[in-house]
Order: sequence, then structure tokens, then C-alpha cells
Amino acid sequence: MLGMGKLTTHVLDTASGIPAAGVEVRLYALDGGRELRASAVTNEDGRSEQPLLSDEALVTGEYELEFGAGDYFRGRGAELDDPAFLDTVVIRFAVRAGEHYHVPLLVSPWSYSTYRGS
Repeated sequence: MLGMGKLTTHVLDTASGIPAAGVEVRLYALDGGRELRASAVTNEDGRSEQPLLSDEALVTGEYELEFGAGDYFRGRGAELDDPAFLDTVVIRFAVRAGEHYHVPLLVSPWSYSTYRGS
């Protein structure tokens, strides 16, 4: 029997060395289209309050996470180019049901990285 899986995220502002609070996050399932499955705003620790998906809602497939990085940096007073080099950061990835996936975003106005965390 499969364990109950979950999908979580965390946003870190690498330009300032702090968790990125107030970042809008949207999760889309890409199974035959592009369906919004969850949305959240990161808390003071740069995390969503609840998993984006969990248990039977986390099904095997391909997903995209969208992060409102440009709005976050503008809100902190950053002077961004017009248009911003990184406005919306999109991470496409695949999951298997029953597993835990943590997809952090490390972001600055000029770069980002991600990995499968724990």
C-alpha cells in the first residue's frame, strides 16, 4: 500500500538572505491541459501554511509551480527592469502518488534555483 504523499514549497530570498514572505504561489496540474489545483501566499517563514496537495489529491503526473517573484521584489522596494528579468518563475516537475515532494525556490531578481528537498 502506498503511503500518503504531500507537496510542499518554500521560498528563500537569496538577495537578502531571508525567507520570502508574501509570495503568491500557484500550482497547476498538466494532465491533458493546465488546471489550477492550488494557490497560496507564503508566510513569514517563506512557506505555505498547508501542503499544496496531500493524500489522494496528490496524483502521479506533471505539475507546474508559478511564483510571483517580481511582485515580491517590487514590494520590497527593489528597482527592477521594465519588464523585470524574472517576473513569474515557473518550475515544471513530475511526481508519483504516495511520495513526499518538497520543491523550494531560491530566488533573487536575477537568478533562481530549485531542487527536490525533504
